[in-house]
Amino acid sequence: MSENSKPSIAGQETIAPLSHKRILLLMGIVAVLGSLASFIFVSPKFGLGFLLGGILSLVNYYWLKKSLKRIFDKALTGDKPKFLATRYFLRYVSFGVILTIVYLTDEILPVVSVLLGLASFALAIIIEALIRLISSVFKKEI
Repeated sequence: MSENSKPSIAGQETIAPLSHKRILLLMGIVAVLGSLASFIFVSPKFGLGFLLGGILSLVNYYWLKKSLKRIFDKALTGDKPKFLATRYFLRYVSFGVILTIVYLTDEILPVVSVLLGLASFALAIIIEALIRLISSVFKKEI
């Protein structure tokens, strides 16, 4: 081993920052394409359920982002986030109520389609990971 054990930064590549805009765009594309495919291949109700799930996924994303920002801003100033954590968990309760209503009124929209629409965020993250993997293999920034 050499005496200088610090790694050299000159040869290392930096990791591109996470693009929230691209993830949101991908989430919207997944929701719209999933809805269209559901309309065509399953049923109009299933397509509407998928679209509702995609919209709920976007609402969930923004609500989570806003809640976490408030909690961490309070923590940075040294204040105790009193009811902010409660609002964070209120998000889960709200979506639970919405999904319960959809489940109980299964004749209007299938709950499975709404859950698949909610998963559009996860699929957008997977697509983003694949984009980053492919761009790192070919050394191009997309």
